[in-house]
Amino acid sequence: MEISALYEIYKKYPVVTTDSRVCPHDSIFFALKGEHFNGNQFAESAIEKGCAYAVVDEWENDKPENPRIIVVENVLETLQKLANFHRKKLKITIVGITGTNGKTTTKELIASILSKEFKVAFTQGNFNNHIGVPLTLLSINKSHEIGVIEMGANHPGEIRELCEIAEPNIGLITNIGKAHIEGFGSLENVIKTKCELYDFIREHEGKVFVNKDNSTLSEKSEGMDRILYGRDNPGLFVSGTLSAETPFLHFDWNFFEHPHRVKTHLVGEYNLDNALAAAAIGKYFGINAELISSALEAYEPKNNRSQFERTQHNDLIIDAYNANPTSMKAMLEFFSKIKSDLPKAVILGEMKELGPIAEVEHRKMLDYLHGQSFDKIYLVGSVFTDGVTGSITMKNTFVFERVEQLIEELERHPLAGYYVLLKGSHSVQLEKVIPFL
Repeated sequence: MEISALYEIYKKYPVVTTDSRVCPHDSIFFALKGEHFNGNQFAESAIEKGCAYAVVDEWENDKPENPRIIVVENVLETLQKLANFHRKKLKITIVGITGTNGKTTTKELIASILSKEFKVAFTQGNFNNHIGVPLTLLSINKSHEIGVIEMGANHPGEIRELCEIAEPNIGLITNIGKAHIEGFGSLENVIKTKCELYDFIREHEGKVFVNKDNSTLSEKSEGMDRILYGRDNPGLFVSGTLSAETPFLHFDWNFFEHPHRVKTHLVGEYNLDNALAAAAIGKYFGINAELISSALEAYEPKNNRSQFERTQHNDLIIDAYNANPTSMKAMLEFFSKIKSDLPKAVILGEMKELGPIAEVEHRKMLDYLHGQSFDKIYLVGSVFTDGVTGSITMKNTFVFERVEQLIEELERHPLAGYYVLLKGSHSVQLEKVIPFL
């Protein structure tokens, strides 16, 4: 079936699902395949549950008896082509966001600000890959005025592919650091891949928002139509300065010479760059400064990202959704500077997907810990138990291969009256520890 013909069906049934367990009435089911599942096997049941059509790429013949089963060559490619066909019909601005750290938080902040004046469609959660981007695009309807699309990548060329689908008019790279090295091969490839967003925007005469304080991004965006933001520089389009030393991000920001104070629910001074990026995009779209500030203050982080929580026994900073050398160092530096009468404990999970640099980067983290005065250190992950055990000579340091072992330790010797930082890759599952703190 031609994409144009499928699009006519989509216009009648504009709800798309890829999960046969979730079949909204009159939706279209796309039967995707993975290593451990094959959506083609559930096409008929999806229709029985309420889907109007099912798109498959494995069937006994090319003409199923059921006219509501559509056979294509490749379901994923068809989903992506349909999303791009739909995007071309949309007469709205698409903001594309990528980066090593902070892209989900920045996307959420931008959406919160723009929603003050516009009907905004944006990526839900961190659904930012080759499936999530098309699904986000297909969720946009005629009522929406702006789309905010998060783009993630774990191998070279992926951001370019997502740009070809979403066709962003505006681009933002939050930062670039050491992450997913296993897939990229090198930091140079990470930089090249993230900057594929700049390449696409440049080719299509769009606009980029650039953190002036980031030398790499400043250099890579040279000569582009760009808007600059950053810290402690009132001459920029938007500038900001930290205003208080608290667990939460408090800052003053300026739109040229006009100051505004913001007290957010975000934890960590590194979030200042994310907030300034969101404020800059908000001002570009004409949002009133007071509304921008109120949106930043109202936003509450979730999903174990930059969160503060006070339990019955301890104060917690939870940032356990993602971790790489860049974000780990930033969080540890921030936590070490927090003024508190409570003793400090850090619970750190392994940084995943670092490939050949994993052991080196974890040794660097341990070297940093050596120079700090944390009262207790808990380390979780095989890289600690297998690779760098010899580097661990600090007192009051406990090492575990799995998070369940750490939970057993906390049940035997509970932590109480501590200021605790939790930071690690999502797959380590440090969030399981929270009920025991």
